[in-house]
Amino acid sequence: MTGLCLLRAPPFHRNTVILSKPAQAPDAPAPDVLDLLRGARVGGKFWLQPANITVPAPSVLRPRAGDSLEHLTASLSPDVKAAMLCSTPHLKPRALARLCTIHGGHWFGDVDPWSVLERAGSLIAHGDDEWIAIARICSVPVRVLSAGRYGNPDDDAEALDHKTLQAIRAVCYTNPFTHQSATIGQTVALLAEWRSLIESNRFISAACGMAWWKRDEIRRFLWVPGRKLSIVSRATDVLKIARETGGAVAIWPSRVSPALLNDAARQGTALVRVEDGFVRSVGLGSNLVPPSSVVVDRRGIHFDPSSPSDLEHILATTSFTPALTQRASALRKTIIAAGISKYSVGVGSPVPPRTPGRRIVLVPAQVEDDMSVIAGGGGLQSNLELLRRARAMEPDAEIWFRPHPDVDAGHRKGAVADADVLQFADRIVRGGGMAPLLDAVDAVHVLTSLTGFEALMRGLDVTCHGTPFYAGWGLTRDLGAVPDRRGRALKLDELVAGVLILYPRYLDPVTGLPCPPEVLISRMSAAQTPNRLSWVEPLRRIQGRFMAHLR
Repeated sequence: MTGLCLLRAPPFHRNTVILSKPAQAPDAPAPDVLDLLRGARVGGKFWLQPANITVPAPSVLRPRAGDSLEHLTASLSPDVKAAMLCSTPHLKPRALARLCTIHGGHWFGDVDPWSVLERAGSLIAHGDDEWIAIARICSVPVRVLSAGRYGNPDDDAEALDHKTLQAIRAVCYTNPFTHQSATIGQTVALLAEWRSLIESNRFISAACGMAWWKRDEIRRFLWVPGRKLSIVSRATDVLKIARETGGAVAIWPSRVSPALLNDAARQGTALVRVEDGFVRSVGLGSNLVPPSSVVVDRRGIHFDPSSPSDLEHILATTSFTPALTQRASALRKTIIAAGISKYSVGVGSPVPPRTPGRRIVLVPAQVEDDMSVIAGGGGLQSNLELLRRARAMEPDAEIWFRPHPDVDAGHRKGAVADADVLQFADRIVRGGGMAPLLDAVDAVHVLTSLTGFEALMRGLDVTCHGTPFYAGWGLTRDLGAVPDRRGRALKLDELVAGVLILYPRYLDPVTGLPCPPEVLISRMSAAQTPNRLSWVEPLRRIQGRFMAHLR
């Protein structure tokens, strides 16, 4: 234990993460660091399974390798008897069982120290045990059995706190994504985010409906230490796993059958829906480019307004702090400046020239059998009908029609003949990225397309003919039915904070680590987005052209 930094990363799937190195001249200790760590619950092996404790432990004993039963018994004061909890990965079970019999306690192995110490009455441990530092962060009294880095037998609470601060400040912290220096606050914030992700993944037993080409990323998004997530194809298999473990099943909504949904409800198995995030990747999912962002929703899914979703809950209930909205504002401006959209493709392509003095309205097509269209379109699925309605509402505007790239690539349904489009639109805009196109128009008309949200970020007028996730918050003209659950009026950067910071999960395409959105945006801006399945993309393009020719 003596060589480990108190603040360190979990043993991520196929990753070794270095967050610190010894400092040449340690900083002066700052007492507020302990408050920061207490709030984040990070330090030590915080990623381990929490201890199953129903009653707080009056005393926690931490033996170490080489301790004899007689030595431990002699070190315990009379008040520990009948009120002791033993915790150690070192002592043999037989010795621990005997010790617990003598003193009326029970024991367990390596667990999350925070789950034990936050409610403990006291800790008895050797001075080289990092549990001493965590106990003092939690303001738990400590008795030290032998001298070590975190304490000596004669140390009082003030001395132990000082040594905890010294251990924290004895290293320089490093950003694992940029390898630049990081503050303690930044390191703690990142560890807290990782802790939150691990805790939210614990109750997921297995996954179903995940395409083969994105399974590696799904395992990273849903990672729990010491477990390889079971991803199976058959509904009966995944429901059996859930039934035996009592956990939930992660599903990709468009790739599971109604029978699975019904059977899961019948046996009481919770479903967690996983979908692409809103800043997904450089390249199309239909070309088998794995996602660098997903959403993991326990209540429903954002594109289905018929029932609540985690995103809806976030937007309806979050108290958006100034720091969070300022972060959202900076993120939004970075995305706009870098020309990033969901797939970030064709950013540098030219856009058509504007007609002077005319309002330009963009109508983006969608995949007509996409689940967001079916769930949120209010019965409208036709791209041509959407275009006709937009023309009826904008008789004097110059309308640009944008075919969906998956449809144009020949992979999905929703193609409209150019002659039919030009009955209502002035121009068909193909190729290039969505971001530069949005910079050239004044307004958009959408069904449920993410383009509407990207347009809002750029200050454009947005008319929603369906009910996308960003409708109903006071920022759009809503023609579709909006649930009463969305009665709250939001500012733009509050919407951005919920949609891009609080709801999705992100993976750094370089390190493979869970990351904040700013890291992925930075990688996309710098073209640092390697695709491990790059060999598949050309084959999918050929297949798409062939399917489009057949249609």
